[in-house]
Amino acid sequence: MRVVHFSVQADHLHLVVEAPDRDSLCRGGKGLAIRLSWAINRVLGRKGRVWGDRYHVTELATPRQVRHALVYVLMNWKKHRRGSRGLDPRSSALQFDGWARTVPPPPERLDLAAPLTWLLSRGWRRHGLIALSEAPAALRPS
Repeated sequence: MRVVHFSVQADHLHLVVEAPDRDSLCRGGKGLAIRLSWAINRVLGRKGRVWGDRYHVTELATPRQVRHALVYVLMNWKKHRRGSRGLDPRSSALQFDGWARTVPPPPERLDLAAPLTWLLSRGWRRHGLIALSEAPAALRPS
């Protein structure tokens, strides 16, 4: 499993990942949850559970679905912080290369996996680059 994009909110996390099959996704997700739990507990000086039992997985099969997922993950902070503008500093948005306009380079590079699948690397671009003004569907004006 490869984490390609992410967004960290106050009480949850959104990920866009690639995995060759469901078993790899399951094992990778469990491994990531354990590693993050250790790190979070270490930073907070505590022990115990970090994650709840809820998670949601959606297999993305079309370029349009991938584009919608990228907008949802990279612009999710607009859903949680009304009036937010620009890029979410607690996401991979600063390293994303699919913005409709040039954005300044990030102050430091994160060690994120580059997408390998056609859908996530190029296919979604058939539906246009992503504008900084876009927001998750629930926030789009009717």
